Amino acid sequence: MDNFQGDKAKVRAILDAVKKAGRDSLTAPEGKLVCEAYGIAVPKEGVVNSAAEASKLAGSMGFPVVMKIVSPDILHKTEAGGVIVGVKNADDAASAYETILANAKKYKADAQIVGIQVQQMIRGGTEVIVGAITDDSFGKLVAFGLGGVLVEVLKDVTFRLAPATTQDAESMLDGIQAAEMLRGVRGGDAVNREALTSTIVRVSQLVSDFPEIAEMDLNPVFASKDSAIAADVRIVVNFSPKPARFRPEEKDVVASMNRIMKPKAVAVVGASNEAGKIGNSVMKNLINGGYQGKIYPINPKDAEVMGIKAYKSVKDVPDEIDTAVFAVPAKFVASALKECGEKKIAGAILIPSGFGETGNIEGQEELQRIGREYNIRLMGPNIYGFYYTPANLCATFCTAYDVKGSTALSSQSGGIGMAIIGFSRSAKMGVSAIVGLGNKSDIDEDDLLLFFEQDDNTKVIAQHCEDLKDGRAFAEVAKRVSKKKPVIMLKAGRTAAGAAAASSHTGALAGNDKIYEDVLRQSGVIRARSLRQMLELSRGVPILPTPKGENIVIITGAGGSGVLLSDACVDNGLKLLKPMPDDLDAAFRKFIPPFGAACNPVDITGGEPPITYVNTVRLGLEDDRIHALILGYWHTIVTPPMVFARNMVQIVNEMKAKGKIKPVVASLAGDVEVEEAAQYLYENGIPAYAYSTELPVEVLGAKYQWARAAGLL
Repeated sequence: MDNFQGDKAKVRAILDAVKKAGRDSLTAPEGKLVCEAYGIAVPKEGVVNSAAEASKLAGSMGFPVVMKIVSPDILHKTEAGGVIVGVKNADDAASAYETILANAKKYKADAQIVGIQVQQMIRGGTEVIVGAITDDSFGKLVAFGLGGVLVEVLKDVTFRLAPATTQDAESMLDGIQAAEMLRGVRGGDAVNREALTSTIVRVSQLVSDFPEIAEMDLNPVFASKDSAIAADVRIVVNFSPKPARFRPEEKDVVASMNRIMKPKAVAVVGASNEAGKIGNSVMKNLINGGYQGKIYPINPKDAEVMGIKAYKSVKDVPDEIDTAVFAVPAKFVASALKECGEKKIAGAILIPSGFGETGNIEGQEELQRIGREYNIRLMGPNIYGFYYTPANLCATFCTAYDVKGSTALSSQSGGIGMAIIGFSRSAKMGVSAIVGLGNKSDIDEDDLLLFFEQDDNTKVIAQHCEDLKDGRAFAEVAKRVSKKKPVIMLKAGRTAAGAAAASSHTGALAGNDKIYEDVLRQSGVIRARSLRQMLELSRGVPILPTPKGENIVIITGAGGSGVLLSDACVDNGLKLLKPMPDDLDAAFRKFIPPFGAACNPVDITGGEPPITYVNTVRLGLEDDRIHALILGYWHTIVTPPMVFARNMVQIVNEMKAKGKIKPVVASLAGDVEVEEAAQYLYENGIPAYAYSTELPVEVLGAKYQWARAAGLL
């Protein structure tokens, strides 16, 4: 069913006629013909131009019928009184014809009226909507949700990139809040899932094959146990779409990004001896950060900067330069950028502000033109620079950072970038890179994904963004990269912007954040809900082993923690092993007091000595039916925090040596001593949090989300 091939010639002829007529929408009969060309089921129908014709056609179809106005000037037919449902006989059909005509003329006196559509009335089934929109960032999207008159009230709809696969379509049926209705409730029949998924796939292929179809609604689609039939079709066209954003070839992106991020030589344009200037801070960071490549200060007045020979222009440097860091005022950037282009420098790190963010769009577009002309990639402008720790490279005016690790982070905001640096330092989180993207005049998130995909120093990629300049390019790259390495995104601005002046139900439903939510999930990206969560996932996901199955067991010393941890599992899509197998239940009960519980959560109770934690955790790690453990520790005199922490590290390492490797996270409740214990656990491969039952489960949930999307479970 994927990549279904419809009758393109038939659709092309219809669209050409619409374009020739100067219209921006199809009539309902034209929409029906388009659907038929792509095998999308529609009711029997015809268009009539007299009351007598209406009676005759309706009678031949069999009553009841639906009658609707056909006019390119009346898109929302119900509002115009242009729809009459349940016409029962020939006399009613004639009367309905006259009523609809009169209502249409009253609604819009100068409306062009093609005729009245008489349509077979579909009985029964669940009303759903299948549609498509064109998003500025993601391009063609297909939509599915609960349909009929409640569609804009309930807004129960989900989106995927078009063309959608059968698997995508199936996930859409399960991805709405009313999914249970489709499975049949209170003895009702389930819908024909194959018919519905086929409709979704075919609509998505249609709008992909014909980019001029801007919006499309099939609403309602009557989904029954036998079929899925589109009772109403609305298609809006745009014959002047905006041109696609320029994208270099992936191999060229990787080649440029390797030179930028792992340079053999760096120029600092605007290098300075004067403390407090950005050009001075950049030089200090390059030198003090331990960068071993060549550094070329560019300063038209000084002979040397910080003891290193300076040059008036990059063109005066005799050797090759890979990366140029700009620390000059905005007005000097364009001319210096041209010189970098002539020098064949791979990338310009544009720290200066004063471009698009201040309304200087022309200035930013000039930089883009120069970058394209000379094939020099631009990072920024309006950024803090970047760090790449494997090369000891601190190409930034911020404080130097040297804690090496496997997480690469990026941010669109300088303030968020500083928060990333501060958290990483405080939490002792090693990073491979921290990158500022700012105005994203050129280099954006998918360029970074392409670099980090092939970077052996990076195992996890976390990105903060306010918007995606090319959401489709990002999604296509992320779908591939996320199968190899977890990709985490904090998308700022989670408010529903909606589609301005949308002509279709689908367009009106397309809240900006809902699209991001669904497309990121489709692409295998883990979405963080807050800055702190993004940072915690960045820190915890890389150190957790990949689970081998879905069964999770909670072992806790506090019943209250067990309840909250169970709630957190539900919130994060995690499955507790329930019911606990009888033999496993009996095995746990050997180690816990009679008033404890082994039904999952396994409640060992608060007064137990360290050996109870050790025995129950060992059992959880040994049994192959259990795939991950969540530990809930309660601070007691009998088992102090650091005793618990050291015992847990010891037993996890002991079982690891025997090949029993499973994700383990911990929640610690107690006085301030639990902070040291949590840090010790973290440093030894067990993500642990004092005073929180949510965070450890969120980290485990993110690891599971990635493993599922990557096909590892």
